[in-house]
Amino acid sequence: MSTPVSTEKDLWISWEEYNRLVEKLALAVYHSSWKFDKILCLARGGVRVGDVLSRIFDVPLGILATSSYREAAGTQQGSLDIAKFITITQGELEGKVLLVDDMVDTGLTFNRVHEHLLRQYPAITEIRTAVLWWKGHSKATPDYYVDKLPHNPWIHQPFEDYDSIRPHQLEAWIRKGQEG
Repeated sequence: MSTPVSTEKDLWISWEEYNRLVEKLALAVYHSSWKFDKILCLARGGVRVGDVLSRIFDVPLGILATSSYREAAGTQQGSLDIAKFITITQGELEGKVLLVDDMVDTGLTFNRVHEHLLRQYPAITEIRTAVLWWKGHSKATPDYYVDKLPHNPWIHQPFEDYDSIRPHQLEAWIRKGQEG
């Protein structure tokens, strides 16, 4: 399937472009020469990004679930929920932490999670942030990003196709993909 044309209101991302953006983000972090001990990604949007960065930098990956885009089929931000626990592959969340998400939109999530981490995990000595997209209206400034989007478009990521597919629809979905 071809990706629709992007506009100021809608940014359409293919799988190939998504993967290149993650690689560019890894390079931005690498070129900064900052050494960190752990990566903490925000689920759901930051999981794919965090997984790839964890593999490239060969550091433990932690996952923190957050949720605020539940209203209007996931297109409107509501109240922020932060999970009580962090899942991490090795040890505790401590030292220098790279906090990763797919984007910083309003900045609400990043700012609240940053405060939460410093309050709940006193062994963290430094937190830096990394995202693929930084929207122009954000109240948070990421340390590392790939694209700054001054027009604040809705970003259509390639995995969002799965938001509207249910198990009973998979066979038809797979057949459609093989035909195209």
